[in-house]
Amino acid sequence: MTIQTAPRTEQVAHPRSVERLVAGKATSDGAGVKLTRVLTQPLQRRLDPFLMLDAFGSDRPDDYIAGFPDHPHRGFETITYMIAGRLLHRDSAGHEGLLENGGVQWMTAGRGVIHSEIPQQEEGMMEGFQLWLNLPGRDKMCTPWYRDFAAGELPRFATAEGVEATVIAGGSHGVAGAVTREATAPLYLDLHLPAGSRFAQALPAGHNAFVYVYRGEGDVGGTAVPVQRMAILANDPQADGVVIEARQDARVLLIAGQPLDEPIAQYGPFVMNTEQEIYQALSDFRDGRLAA
Repeated sequence: MTIQTAPRTEQVAHPRSVERLVAGKATSDGAGVKLTRVLTQPLQRRLDPFLMLDAFGSDRPDDYIAGFPDHPHRGFETITYMIAGRLLHRDSAGHEGLLENGGVQWMTAGRGVIHSEIPQQEEGMMEGFQLWLNLPGRDKMCTPWYRDFAAGELPRFATAEGVEATVIAGGSHGVAGAVTREATAPLYLDLHLPAGSRFAQALPAGHNAFVYVYRGEGDVGGTAVPVQRMAILANDPQADGVVIEARQDARVLLIAGQPLDEPIAQYGPFVMNTEQEIYQALSDFRDGRLAA
């Protein structure tokens, strides 16, 4: 796995502060997979264009073995990032892929996909994240798209302070990520920070952003962010980025994007702009037209 030296450094003169810390909610999904919902539905407007972030992690097979059997999606994108474990994806568009340690699956549901995500292991650790990214109204009925990225295909860099970054989406320190999107301009970084290190990332003032700590403890703008907490970053018009410091070895996700400022109508796995579009999605699914 190649990790290049960062081609340049990000300049942040006025870093964002933490607006609030959020603890995720324990829940289950699919056929009973236990997970923590970090970004919940009440936060969708605040963190537009992001709709949901689930964190899952267990070495107990009963927590994950049943997986996520066939289920539909319409109107948004899913980004699944595996830290550990193996997950097989199959969908109605004919795509199939095995997601393994460090890999990313990016799926644009568009006008409709029915897919399954089934663990390909009977024991051991299964850990990762699934992020839902909204689509603008004009693209909600686009042709579905899917891409698997093995760990070795994801762009990575290291800073002079020893911070290692995986660039899943967007761009950082002169390194372009695996995926870019014009409408939502998502930035998705997985950062591994050694104790005592510091990481700066420039961000447009109008973008919504958050940090999720999944190992150790971070510090953002003087606020300690404990493990398994999401820090929503304040939208200060004077701020030009974020600075994350590590009091101990830490692993964090930094996620930011350009808000769509469109209505959000959600019913389970369908996310559209109006209730009428939701009714249409339900009708299409019931009548076998969703993924036609």
